[in-house]
Formats: sequence, C-alpha cells, structure tokens
Amino acid sequence: MSLNNHIKQPKSGKADSLVIFLHGYGADGNDLLGLADPLAQHLPNAMFMSPDAPNRCGMNPMGFEWFPIPRMDGSTQEQANAGRNAASTVLNQFLDDVAKTTGIPANRTFLLGFSQGCMMSLHVAPRRATALAGVIGMSGMLVEPGKLAAEAIQKPPVLLIHGDQDDVVPFAEMAKAADALSGAEFEVYTLVSKGTAHGIAPDGLGAALQFIQQNL
Repeated sequence: MSLNNHIKQPKSGKADSLVIFLHGYGADGNDLLGLADPLAQHLPNAMFMSPDAPNRCGMNPMGFEWFPIPRMDGSTQEQANAGRNAASTVLNQFLDDVAKTTGIPANRTFLLGFSQGCMMSLHVAPRRATALAGVIGMSGMLVEPGKLAAEAIQKPPVLLIHGDQDDVVPFAEMAKAADALSGAEFEVYTLVSKGTAHGIAPDGLGAALQFIQQNL
C-alpha cells in the first residue's frame, strides 16, 4: 500500500534535502506539517513531507495510527508487534519511493518523529539498507531496545527530545533510548525540554533545526 502524503515544497523552489515528519497516535500528517514553516526559514532548500500512518486509529477514527497500543485500545501485544512490523514495511517502501521520485538521496533525508512516530523512526532507520542523514525523536521511546545492537544495519546520528512533564510517554524513556543507542555505538544527542508536557516546544524545534543543519 502507499501512504497518503502531505508535502511542502522548498522555500527556494529547488530541493536538495528532505525532512519527513512521522505523526503520533490518533493524528495525521497535517498535524506536524506546520513545523515546516519555521524550519523553512532556515532551510530554504528543504522539502518537507508528512505522510498519514497506514491505519485508521482504533481510538480516534478521524485520525491514524502506525500500530495499535494495548493500553490505549485493548489490543494484544502480539497485535501491536504485528502492526508495527507491517507499518515498518510500508514506511520502508514509502522512503524508497520518495528517494526515487524526488532524487534526494538518503544521506540528505531526515526522519522527525513525534510520539508513536518517534517509535517508528527509531525502529526503522537503523534497519534500512541505506543510511539516513539523521533521526530526530520527540516525546517517544525506543521499542525493544535489547534487539537494537544485533539488528542495526545503519547508525545515523540521533537527537532525542523529551519534555520533563510528559504525562503520556514517560520522560524516563529518553534516557533508556539514549543508553541503548549509545551502547549500540550510535552518535546520540539529547535535549530535556523543561516544563514541557507531551508536545513540541520552541527549544525542541530549535534543537532539531540545529541538528539538521549540522548533518547536512
């Protein structure tokens, strides 16, 4: 299957890099596409994309999910794992297709995932055949951290950002992810977004911009 994709063309009119947003549980691609506007002021040659996740959300049929979440929708862990694996296949195909259609190589492409989109970003990027320029994970977690070192094919730089007042995904998940990534020899950066709940604050977006600029 193909993903419904929302796109903002580069401010300069000529794209030489790509930022792909992966939204959270129950949202859609439009939820994060607004981040393109402040980023484009400093990244005039960047194209921005924000696909809808492949499945309608069990808890919010107006939105989408990458995979079910047992504590949210009553699914089993087996269903969650199967959903994540299926979504990973679809996302990998999406990334392959985007590289072909835009001509922008993987080493000029970033994944910026929020919440469940962060989980997808951290799961898929290390297991791809080609290395992405970087991964920005916001307010999420690393799924199955114990498998990362053995399964990582690529090790793009990773920036983790998390609000210390997050009441949806525990703030402690950032340290767990950072430890697992560092242990698997990834280059990892972290930012504590002080006073921030489950969301993206200006300091987080600023750190994401700096990370992209440094890795282009």
